[in-house]
Amino acid sequence: MGAVPVEVKISTEYITLGQFLKHIDRIQTGGEAKFFLSSHDVEVNGEIVRQRGKKLFPGDRIKIAADIYIVR
Repeated sequence: MGAVPVEVKISTEYITLGQFLKHIDRIQTGGEAKFFLSSHDVEVNGEIVRQRGKKLFPGDRIKIAADIYIVR
């Protein structure tokens, strides 16, 4: 049985991956995003992503380790 996805609500059209990581408290500052992404596998809709500027839209599914998030 997999992890239960956590819904992350945004109030804009999209959020960048770097902003998202800060929003879910994985990093403290935007500057930490590059290091975080180089040392952790972050999947967006099943594909590993390393770009902190990757745009995330409602419906996108993000997986970090065993944690799953869905942008709403």
